[in-house]
Amino acid sequence: MKTLKSILTVDKLHAYFGDHQVVKGISSEYFEKTITAIIGPSGCGKSTYLRCLNRLHETVPDAKISGDVVLNGQNIYAATSDPVFIRQKVGMVFQRPNPFPAMSIFDNVVIGLKLSASLSKQQLTQTAEECLKKAALWDEVKDKLHREGTSLSGGQQQRLCIARAIALNPQVLLMDEPTSALDPIAAAKVEELMKDLCKEFTVILVTHNMGQASRVSDYTTFLMLGELIEHAATAELFTNPKHQLTEDYIMRKFGS
Repeated sequence: MKTLKSILTVDKLHAYFGDHQVVKGISSEYFEKTITAIIGPSGCGKSTYLRCLNRLHETVPDAKISGDVVLNGQNIYAATSDPVFIRQKVGMVFQRPNPFPAMSIFDNVVIGLKLSASLSKQQLTQTAEECLKKAALWDEVKDKLHREGTSLSGGQQQRLCIARAIALNPQVLLMDEPTSALDPIAAAKVEELMKDLCKEFTVILVTHNMGQASRVSDYTTFLMLGELIEHAATAELFTNPKHQLTEDYIMRKFGS
């Protein structure tokens, strides 16, 4: 049984695009070295909510938020908070693999370190190897680190993006439907990787795949029309949901 230590707390979070409200007063708590899956029908605000957790939402024109997101005691939306630093501490893996084009596999992994720290070539090489091993990719690319990241298969590219995200040693790793663009074999590899990553990082996963949520997560949150309907341990939520909307969604009576 894991000893639970709170790492990220969300309090009364609202998010908007202009006058259109997408996230409506969500409060939640995330624990160190656990995986939380966020499920709900298309358009319910899952991805927008996730992007609020590392201040990516505010990069969209006319986007705004209210409420608090506290990472290890620091409100990431405080006037003194640096968005670039926050995004290093709360990393992000997107739905479609996005290795930087015209950049080698090696440079894709260490680009963030090159921009944020003064490290020797030896330190960068060591970090790249460590992160590629954590992303279960090292054995497949160790002899071709000079090749472009875009030369890899889709599944390999997504694991490369995971290696890039963890190279900055984030405290939290956000994953927005990271397997939806992958074939079943590549998706299964990423699922296994998530289980390993949560030994070191807190993972918050948006997924449309309820089977995936039940397989990999410790906790599950169900969102509906921007509101948090239910949050519980995954086994409890899937076998004994407390809210009728949750049960109806799990039983596929609506949404996808």
